[in-house]
Amino acid sequence: MGLRKDIWRPAIVGAPIAEIVTRGSIEGLPVTWLPPTGAFRFLADPFGLWRNDRLHVFVETYDYRDRIGAIEVLTYSRDLSLIDRGPALVEPWHLSYPIAWEADGETWMLPEAHRSGGLTLYRAAEFPHRWEPAHRIELDHVPVDATPFFHGGLWWLFYCPATNAADKVGRLHIAFTERLAGPWRMHPGNPVRQDRASARPGGAVALVGGVPMLPVQDCTHTYGGAIRPLFFDRLDTERVETRAGDAIPIPAGFAPYGEGMHTLAAAGEITLIDVKRTELSAHGLSIELAREARRLIRRALPDQGGAPIR
Repeated sequence: MGLRKDIWRPAIVGAPIAEIVTRGSIEGLPVTWLPPTGAFRFLADPFGLWRNDRLHVFVETYDYRDRIGAIEVLTYSRDLSLIDRGPALVEPWHLSYPIAWEADGETWMLPEAHRSGGLTLYRAAEFPHRWEPAHRIELDHVPVDATPFFHGGLWWLFYCPATNAADKVGRLHIAFTERLAGPWRMHPGNPVRQDRASARPGGAVALVGGVPMLPVQDCTHTYGGAIRPLFFDRLDTERVETRAGDAIPIPAGFAPYGEGMHTLAAAGEITLIDVKRTELSAHGLSIELAREARRLIRRALPDQGGAPIR
């Protein structure tokens, strides 16, 4: 609970991710911002999927009044004009990081949902607005920001364990399998990387110069403070060798959204990012106090025989 609130805003950058990583910057590249939100709300964690010459951008939508994220989809034409938006996935628990991809003749989504106590792989029942649970992915820990990647005949899953605050941002684990449905096997080198500056996944894995590259968050000074590339010079079932590149700076022209970046996600010839500003106000604290009061009332009323408040 506090006065400060992170407010994120996603954007579409008109360049492939390999170009951005190679040049180490998005300065001077064309940018299309996703629509703004109301006070104490934001969109974040953008992932894109092209279909029928349309770009479908899946994002977390979040309101500090209830603090339960859901997944929304915004559909753009080839010239990046917004033509549709609406809900994609809502659950009783918080959802974010809605990475989506196509494989095995299906369309999949693997949203971050560690508050549910596990990880669920969803299949599109009616793309892009209706999804159904397909598989429960069992791992050694409840994962945070699990990111899949197919490489060398295997599916790989990069994630941080949700065991404590430090592990969520500083310990990178890997699992692998022959089939998305599993069973998943844990890499013997876990954690394959321990570093607050380059461990938590922050976007879809892409090949850059033929080398797998996972965007990772730099949480050294603040959550989602920056994004940097993490290259996997070796990635097999016995050993992992990684090296981190420099953080990608936020252009000065993005102000006031210059206090962090925590997504860099490839989608063909464009790349999706999000950047943040910090909102500081007494009204933000009042929202937290009201939400906490509602939570305490909900807990107390059933004990007194009353109906819970929604």
